[in-house]
Amino acid sequence: MRVVTLSATYGTAGSVIGPAVAGRLGVPFVDRAIPGEVAEVLGCTLEEALARDDQAEHGLSMLLSGVMRLPAVTFGGLDVYLPGATPPLPEDFVTHTERVIRRTARERGGVFLGRAAAIVLADHPGALHVRLDAPVARRVLQTATLTGVSEGEARRLVRDADRARTAYVRHFYRADPASATLYHLVLDSTTIPVDTCVEVIVTASTALS
Repeated sequence: MRVVTLSATYGTAGSVIGPAVAGRLGVPFVDRAIPGEVAEVLGCTLEEALARDDQAEHGLSMLLSGVMRLPAVTFGGLDVYLPGATPPLPEDFVTHTERVIRRTARERGGVFLGRAAAIVLADHPGALHVRLDAPVARRVLQTATLTGVSEGEARRLVRDADRARTAYVRHFYRADPASATLYHLVLDSTTIPVDTCVEVIVTASTALS
């Protein structure tokens, strides 16, 4: 079963490239499925899980600040009161997320977007680790073009996402997600067409299998 991990900075079309690669390889695209499974294991709500996920807005600040011990959580930028909720410690959440990633890779294969999957699956036989990255200016432009937001708003989105995702990996894994040594391939998907990126990743994954 083929396994590909994608580390994608904001504005590099990871959410487009990931599913396309998964479809070509005939394996699941594992993204939002992870918080759902982790929530089930921990007995917490999906909203709580997403508030701790490395792609959720403000999620990492919640993780590192200790606010997760309070009944108020942040979900989609909104403060939500969850009576009686006692979310798990961030280390517990990360541990269970890792277990889901490893089990899914072992039993089904898949294309895993984010969640430091390249580190979690570093020793998985035949796994291909890919980084999608580009200069900030091009990622801002692509974000503004694809989402229709202003350039200023796109810049904020890129900045905040970069900070959160980098902090997540550094805090829990003591690693720099931008380090090329973590990956087999580093692609600039703001310059190389998305379809070409998909083809390159599929070809490389097939070569490793």
